[in-house]
Amino acid sequence: MKHLKSRSQDLRSLFENNITIEYVAEPLKAVSSKAEVTEVLQWMEAKDFDVVGIETADNITGYVERSCLIQAKSGKCGDYQRMFHSQELIAISTPLMKLLPILRQTPRLFVLDCNQVSGIVTCGDLQKAPVRMLLFGLVTLLEMNLLRLVRLYYSQDSWQKFLKSERVEIAKRLWRESQERNEATDLLDYLQFCDKRELVLNQPELLEQLELKSKRFGERFLKSAEQLRNRLAHAQNLVTGSSWTDLISLAEAMEKLLIRCEEIE
Repeated sequence: MKHLKSRSQDLRSLFENNITIEYVAEPLKAVSSKAEVTEVLQWMEAKDFDVVGIETADNITGYVERSCLIQAKSGKCGDYQRMFHSQELIAISTPLMKLLPILRQTPRLFVLDCNQVSGIVTCGDLQKAPVRMLLFGLVTLLEMNLLRLVRLYYSQDSWQKFLKSERVEIAKRLWRESQERNEATDLLDYLQFCDKRELVLNQPELLEQLELKSKRFGERFLKSAEQLRNRLAHAQNLVTGSSWTDLISLAEAMEKLLIRCEEIE
């Protein structure tokens, strides 16, 4: 059990600290500060760019929004340049888990590489494979830890009386199929996410230690995590029927719950 706990912590650290903004940011397209508004606006509309960098003496010194150029209609782009604010900047080496809560507050961030703005990241970039890997890693580690807690709190086969008979039969069928392939471990390994959720939430002591407000609250939260896992597994849109704010809040809550799971021995 301690080995599994340690492995979970190591994997969480790997996911949370080694998948960085570098893997999702897009290069920030830039135009000369002397470029004509009409030409740049036409180009931005053709490319569907909401913002472009403003380049002065080969350095990106600020940016301009398409909405601003639409109002301006004429002149030089540099006349409408907005300087980068410190709250709009983020280092390219920043882990994605630290990016998520910041994106909940702002529609975009400009990426710093060697003290030069070189890229841009938005919520739309959270659909990319590295973010999906991070989220899938979190929810998988959470499920592994739910199973670890089931093993800790239920002796031998005592867990079976807490699940509906059809759920137990599904696990037994999967277990027998693995036996036929000479791959079987033990029956608990064939429980589904919903089964592990039910067993963990049936333990009042675990509800308290995991800081879940109630069984009902825990059920809603873990169902959301399971639904996210399913969307990730089937390469679906991450915010179908939801929002980026909800997704980011869920990711943060999963990370906190995972840490609390790992603390239980």
